[in-house]
Amino acid sequence: MLNADPLLKRPKLTSAALLARALDGLRPDVRSQSEIWQKLTDRYVVDLDAVAALLPASEPDTHWLPARD
Repeated sequence: MLNADPLLKRPKLTSAALLARALDGLRPDVRSQSEIWQKLTDRYVVDLDAVAALLPASEPDTHWLPARD
């Protein structure tokens, strides 16, 4: 992710309700969770912990060990 331009004014999302509304607005335009992070941090100043709390965690695929005979 590129560093944000500090001279560019971006709206601050300070409450969970505003953050959830912004996430709902971005979801139709993106294909992956990483794109959501990118677009959200490019357009707004956000608390990354609050974003992480609202976005579902991506769980790794289960890796099954071979059965013993």
